[in-house]
Amino acid sequence: MAKLQEEIEVELVILGATAIEDKLQDQVGDTISCLKEAGMKVWVLTGDKTETAINIGFSCKLLDTTQEIFIVDVQTQEDLLSKLAEVEEGVNIFIKK
Repeated sequence: MAKLQEEIEVELVILGATAIEDKLQDQVGDTISCLKEAGMKVWVLTGDKTETAINIGFSCKLLDTTQEIFIVDVQTQEDLLSKLAEVEEGVNIFIKK
C-alpha cells in the first residue's frame, strides 16, 4: 500500500482544504443558561486546548463578555495551589487531597 501511495501521490497540487467542526447538541446553550439563571454553578473541566475551551464556553452560553475568566494551567499540585490562591476571592475552591 505504501509503495503504491509513493507511486501515485507525486507532483500533486493542493486545490483546497476542509475542516471539521464539532458542533454542540441542540439547546445546550439554552440549558446552561437556565441552570445559571436558577443559581446553579456550572463548571467545565476539559482536556481541550485553552482557546478551544473558551470558544466552546462562549458558544454554549457558559461564558459571556461580562465575566472574568480564570485560566488554571499548571503541572504540579504546588503550582495549582499557588494559582488558586491568586484567584480565590469570590471563587469557591474545593480540593480533594
